[in-house]
Formats: sequence, C-alpha cells, structure tokens
Amino acid sequence: MEQDLDRKRSNDGKNGTHRVVALLNRAQVDFLDRIGKDALFSTGSKLARTEIIAAMINVLRRLEIRGDDVSSTEELERRIVEAIKKMKENT
Repeated sequence: MEQDLDRKRSNDGKNGTHRVVALLNRAQVDFLDRIGKDALFSTGSKLARTEIIAAMINVLRRLEIRGDDVSSTEELERRIVEAIKKMKENT
C-alpha cells in the first residue's frame, strides 16, 4: 500500500509538471477556448487551455519578465506590453 502511494506521488509531476489552480473570469476562459478552437479549425489540432497558458508563460520567460517592484496586475501588464514593444523594435 505504501509503495503504491509512493509510486503515485512520483508520477504526479511527470516531466517536471505541477498542477496549478487558476481562477479566471468568463472572458478569460472564452479567450483561451477561442485560441484552442481557432487552432482546431485551422490545423486539426486543438490546443488545451493548459497548453496555451504554458505557451504564454514561456513567452514571458523569453521576455525576461520579473516581479521586482510590481504591486498590481496593471503594473505587470504594463511591463509585459513594454517588453513586447521593445522586442518588436529589436527585430
């Protein structure tokens, strides 16, 4: 029994993944679903909400977004937009 529990624990983080619960409003969920359905209708492959969120996080990492001195979501959004603009200028 204890061995089974250990095996289950070791499989919970397959490929280094972790479960994260995020509370989103209806518009945010609809946006994620629209991206997934657009991919499905144009390519035949649907993107899951988790895949879309993971992709967005990967982009934020590439933009080197940090949380230093960020006190609100509005400030974080402003930094993200600034980083995207800076990236566009450099390409």
